[in-house]
Amino acid sequence: MSNLMDYFLVRTTVAETDRVTPRMRRIRFAGDALRGLDWSPGQHVRVRIEGMTLRTYSVWDYLDGEHLDLCVFDQPAGGPGARWSRDVRVGQPVAFTKPQGRMVLREGAPYHLFVGDETACPAFGAMLRALPAAAPVHGVIEVAGPADRMPLPRADDLRWVDRGGTEGIVAALRELDLPAEPGAAYVAGEARTCQAVRRHLTAERGWPRTSVLVKPFWAPGKRGLD
Repeated sequence: MSNLMDYFLVRTTVAETDRVTPRMRRIRFAGDALRGLDWSPGQHVRVRIEGMTLRTYSVWDYLDGEHLDLCVFDQPAGGPGARWSRDVRVGQPVAFTKPQGRMVLREGAPYHLFVGDETACPAFGAMLRALPAAAPVHGVIEVAGPADRMPLPRADDLRWVDRGGTEGIVAALRELDLPAEPGAAYVAGEARTCQAVRRHLTAERGWPRTSVLVKPFWAPGKRGLD
């Protein structure tokens, strides 16, 4: 099984690391193996942490043949992935799967809605960067405090709220003055909150489920959740 996995992994090295926020670390990969990756903003890669252990991280930025950036959030009770992100050093070899995932921009949407917490910000940042300047954007981003606000594009179009649990983020979303017609929603972060946001959009606002893309990144007491 290990040999089969090795066949599909991209191998490169760590070129840079820095702190984006006190708990978010940017890790840059560089090397010839990065040429020609088929990546769409919002997609993720699965990094081999140790042995057969993989962890999923959204791509913050990719420049063909130059670099691929991940932003890894350090959860307080993090497992192998959190330890890897703390300990990884420049020059260290790394292996990861090619980009994948359905959390990508919907072409032709009348507007775009982003709802999530800190763990969603790397994917959201890449997606917001890729949107045309004229594309209408709305959003609610939940963080522990001002220090955890990532430098996202279109930040003035987003509502930042302090941690209030599932009900807090849904209450903030309920207050948004959205157009009557559905747009495209991208919902990511804690699993139960993602479900509650989808229920609000479909049950209270009448959105079709197909207009709501959901990506749960974590759940209390669970590790390695994609």
